Amino acid sequence: MLNALLNALPCLARISNGYAILSDKKGIVISVVDSRGVELEQYRQMKLDAILKALNKKQINDFKSKFNIHPFILSFPIDAYTITCNNIETINFAYSLEQSIEEILPQIASIIGGDAAICDSDGNVIISVNSKGELNDKLIGKVSASSKSAMLLQKPIIGKSNRVLGATAVRIPIGKYFLFGFNNEDSIRKNTRLIKEVKKRSNTKYTFQDIVGNSEPIMQAKNIASIAAKTDSNVLIYGESGTGKEVFAQSIHSASSRANKPFIAINCAAIPQSLAESIFFGYAEGTFTGAKKGGDIGIFEQANGGTVFLDEIGEMDLNLQSKLLRILQEKEVMRIGSKSTIKLNVRIISATNKDLLELIAGSKFRQDLYYRLNILDIQLPALRFIKEDIPLLVNHFIANMNKDFGKFVEYIEDEALSILMDYSWPGNVRELANCIEKIFNVIGNDRVIKPAYLPANIKKSYSKAKLSSSDSYMSLNTLLAEYEREIIITALQHNDGSKVKTADYLKISTTSLWRKMKMLNIE
Repeated sequence: MLNALLNALPCLARISNGYAILSDKKGIVISVVDSRGVELEQYRQMKLDAILKALNKKQINDFKSKFNIHPFILSFPIDAYTITCNNIETINFAYSLEQSIEEILPQIASIIGGDAAICDSDGNVIISVNSKGELNDKLIGKVSASSKSAMLLQKPIIGKSNRVLGATAVRIPIGKYFLFGFNNEDSIRKNTRLIKEVKKRSNTKYTFQDIVGNSEPIMQAKNIASIAAKTDSNVLIYGESGTGKEVFAQSIHSASSRANKPFIAINCAAIPQSLAESIFFGYAEGTFTGAKKGGDIGIFEQANGGTVFLDEIGEMDLNLQSKLLRILQEKEVMRIGSKSTIKLNVRIISATNKDLLELIAGSKFRQDLYYRLNILDIQLPALRFIKEDIPLLVNHFIANMNKDFGKFVEYIEDEALSILMDYSWPGNVRELANCIEKIFNVIGNDRVIKPAYLPANIKKSYSKAKLSSSDSYMSLNTLLAEYEREIIITALQHNDGSKVKTADYLKISTTSLWRKMKMLNIE
């Protein structure tokens, strides 16, 4: 019997991941074996109670209490003997590992650039250290839902921080008892502050990467814009409304040596004539009733060292044109009501959708100002002249809208794309972007853009074009049936396929809806 029990000890110790102890009926230990099957001779002839007490050291008990670990001690008598098993090695290992991680938390937090923390099995923060190596008492006791999930799944979770936008948080379970986590929140905060400081000086958001298109006119415009970015010469951008004049202006600024300086954009047509001079040139204190104490700076002072973008320059008043010419010639500005001048280092990028030479001929624009502004000129084509770029633009807008709307639209059907390619786009690229945004508002959970989702005016234009074509003539009844079919399909999609809701939405009976669906071959 005794030999059989001794032979069983290694197996029992391995199963319990602790010690297996054989003692007699008086509690005197005969043998102690660890989970590796090694006999611990120092415990022979000791009292069982003394061994169990020795195993429960204070620091181990503190660890057990902190991390809700429930050790087990299982004793069962067999004839004149007693076998006792426990999981002390599991606890010892977890304790040693936790202590090691706790010691290096400050170094990890410093390297990662954020908080490093240890959580218990329920996701409660036990200890947290910031990137300066300081204890972060505010987080202790807080529950992290992601940490709790990681412990339940027993899998690492890498995801977004819950507190700082753009930061990443990592949660790694260490067995069943505790979790080690860290984030880069402090680093992201510093980067965000830096970006904000830069944005105070330059509020551009577009670069040359945002200019989409491979057509020859677009590539030529991008080439001239790239050249302009390497110089300080003034630039004049021509293009219809919606062709992306400000995108080009910002891209030039962002790629220039002035990129970390202010970019001030102003629409000349939107400024009331009575306020134009004070907005452009600023004013001194006491210049007029209601003037701000200390005066105010104009856009040229705001943009000093950077770029001023004058959109719709053709709408500028002649009197203001002459003052702008003086600023360009003298490279200095004088506030209204002031006698002192301020030196300027400003680059001017202008834009217009009008023919300035025609305005000059009609005495509505100064010829000398035109020559000052038009050192480099960029011609932006209307979208109707570069329709080969429409597929690229559509895919670009789909990718952007997926991010903005949180959707997963994958592509546009060929038929829908053909309709877009056939449209004249009087509003140019801006209208196309608006079209895709409209589609995203009605597409629901569909992942494909279909003709039914296109705006009515674009589909109507396409149908008119087909109707006027002699080789694709359709009767009025055919056109009406096609429109009715599209309307019903769109209504069904809008109501998640519910026939009852769709019928109510269309103000017809459910029977009529079924009949029309069958007649129009709508599944």
